[in-house]
Amino acid sequence: MVKLTIDGRTAEVADHTTILDAARSVGINIPTLCYLRELNEIGSCRVCVVEIEGIEQLVAACNNYVLDGMVVHTNSRKVREARKLNVELLLSTHDSECTSCVRSGNCTLQSLANDLGIYYLDYGNKHLVHTPWDRSQPLIRTNSKCIACHRCIQVCDKVQDSHVWDVTSRATHTVVNVRGGLDFFEVDCTLCGQCITHCPTGALRERDDTERVLDALADPSVTVVAQIAPSVRTSWGEGLGIPKDQASLGKLIRALRMLGVDYVVNTDFSADLTIMEEGSELLEHLDISQHGGHPMFTSCCPGWVRYVKAHYPELVDDLSTSKSPQQMFGAILKTYYADYLGLDPHKIFSVSIMPCVAKKAECAYPNMNDACGDPDVDVVLTVREVERLIRADHLDVANLEDAPFDDPLGTGTGAGAIFGATGGVMEAALRTAYHLVTGKTPVDDMFQAVRGLDGWKEATFDLDGTNVRVAVVSGLANAGKLCDAILAGTVHYDFVEVMACPGGCVGGGGQPIHDGDELAGSRGQELYGLDKVSQWRNSYENPSIVTCYREFLEEPLSARAEELLHTNHHAWSMPGELRR
Repeated sequence: MVKLTIDGRTAEVADHTTILDAARSVGINIPTLCYLRELNEIGSCRVCVVEIEGIEQLVAACNNYVLDGMVVHTNSRKVREARKLNVELLLSTHDSECTSCVRSGNCTLQSLANDLGIYYLDYGNKHLVHTPWDRSQPLIRTNSKCIACHRCIQVCDKVQDSHVWDVTSRATHTVVNVRGGLDFFEVDCTLCGQCITHCPTGALRERDDTERVLDALADPSVTVVAQIAPSVRTSWGEGLGIPKDQASLGKLIRALRMLGVDYVVNTDFSADLTIMEEGSELLEHLDISQHGGHPMFTSCCPGWVRYVKAHYPELVDDLSTSKSPQQMFGAILKTYYADYLGLDPHKIFSVSIMPCVAKKAECAYPNMNDACGDPDVDVVLTVREVERLIRADHLDVANLEDAPFDDPLGTGTGAGAIFGATGGVMEAALRTAYHLVTGKTPVDDMFQAVRGLDGWKEATFDLDGTNVRVAVVSGLANAGKLCDAILAGTVHYDFVEVMACPGGCVGGGGQPIHDGDELAGSRGQELYGLDKVSQWRNSYENPSIVTCYREFLEEPLSARAEELLHTNHHAWSMPGELRR
């Protein structure tokens, strides 16, 4: 152990502990900006500098280690002046028009400037030359707001294995941009949005589609229907400051109705529908995987589908052909539900509320219009965009009364709810596959070995005498390692679930941003809690699903189900074709 003194307090920590962690261990908070634990510890912003007795120069606390007897001052006059100067220099090249920035009020740089008492830009403001960007893209970069902290580079490289961003130019002209000076259309961005949620400023954001929704709400000839994804219920109140125990799903439903949405429906329904189709596919695919072929991969995550198309095209044919729950819902909405309501499907405006940026691209693919020729889903809003809609309408959401979903597409099961957590799709599919094979209801939580935040999990289950080998990965770097192992023949599975975002959709790129905090774990536990108390825990038990098949789809993998609920992934567009 190492003993040192920090701001007059004695700290005793393990060897090879950073000064930053040692300070935190005794309740002293050293501000940071570029720092992300185990991901970006380069000390480039110099905000975390501290003074060490006996050393003339200040040192970065995030990547310098403690020594026995060290005496550290984290907020001396010398430190404060240096810290303030460093932030002022960052602001001198930063577009500081906070009133028109999507991150105003939730920006680490803005908070630091206020904490340090920076009220004037003494060094002027000659921000970097703005790099033109096609704002029709689902992901938008504003280079004049970039502080070159390298977070986006590190997340994209180390966590998502996509290598979209890189440093260009040198010295004072250093900027972060698309790698190699390429156009965004020329790189294989998966649109996972992890660069957005890990950016400390407003340099990265999703395309704002709220105006399109407002236009539809204002049109009396249009019926607006909104679906809410499973993981949204775990996070929608965070950006509005509503405590978890008060941010009920019913309040969000009520708020959407007050905004003018005509029908609010439950994506858990189409998650159950996805399982009925994908579980049936799995049983057909087992003959291939059990005899040496590749496993079947889930296809619910458009970021993963984009990744496998770009990096492992030889595995695309092993993707489930089932559409994602979002797209299945859109197809059912503009056929079965339109007929149920007596509406013209061409006059339905289909809105998805999702924790995802890649969904914005998915709904615009030209092969996602099987219901009536129009897009099955017209607009995707992230959780952050819904928050902005609610704020703009000045709704006191915390004090609203709960409202229910609209039936029959408002009914979901616990299996549908856990779709938002890594391992959830796998578990839901295995529950239904077990029932289809044995005719029995699976014992509660018999497939829980696929749960948890480990980036690569594997298990084997007995499916009526057949050992089914499964794997679950989240984070695309983990997906890449798994794909390499499959192609090398070092691992063999029957079924693989992949989620692009670490922890699954609960950690999605469209979720509320909490700088430095990863909340996928706690949000995922909320979904498993909802599953535990659900009236129906298995997709095949959903009475609305049973009715939909009886009255409309006939059975899983029927001709009509294939037409509406399945797709050819080879037809999916890639970056240069994303514009609507």
